[in-house]
Amino acid sequence: MAVGTHLGSPGAREVAHQPVGALRRAHTAPIFVIVAMLLGAVVLAGCAGQEQSGTPSVRVSTWVSGAGGGAAIGSIEVDSRNIDQALAHHNSAAAIKEVCALLTNDAETAIGQLPTPDNELTNDLNNAYEDGAAAGDDCYKGAGSTPSLLKRSAEERKKLVPLITTALDRIVALTGHTPSTSTTQPADSSDPFGGNT
Repeated sequence: MAVGTHLGSPGAREVAHQPVGALRRAHTAPIFVIVAMLLGAVVLAGCAGQEQSGTPSVRVSTWVSGAGGGAAIGSIEVDSRNIDQALAHHNSAAAIKEVCALLTNDAETAIGQLPTPDNELTNDLNNAYEDGAAAGDDCYKGAGSTPSLLKRSAEERKKLVPLITTALDRIVALTGHTPSTSTTQPADSSDPFGGNT
């Protein structure tokens, strides 16, 4: 019988039949859980991304590289130009919807890569990406049936250029480099600025 347990107390019967080692394991199990959680927290803290430490220049450069920030901007620029081309060539409504959907999808994917390590850059990119997503949505809904939505999409795409330029200017101000916005960088390219200075 365990020390401090009286036969008349509730639960005495269960305790009296348990081996002493079982009682020790029952009391030490919470300690092991706490120790494991603390060790896990220490390990995860050591895994914090490089974009969370260093100078603003280093953090933003690391984010551009890791999140593919330049390529995301480039994709949105290309998608916007492709819509203009599809409309100028009087492509079918289905073909126009396809390029419009690409703009929406790429803009929403880019939104998912936010935030950046810099609040102002995050706001600049979010404004551009939100505008791109709206332009793609309006284009898709207007293709073949609603010219007013196509007109609104064109106005949104026209605003997209200065919004992207503002974000790129912020990256340059922080890093001293213009990021490559190429969507076809070689897979082995580790320079997010593609050699651009």
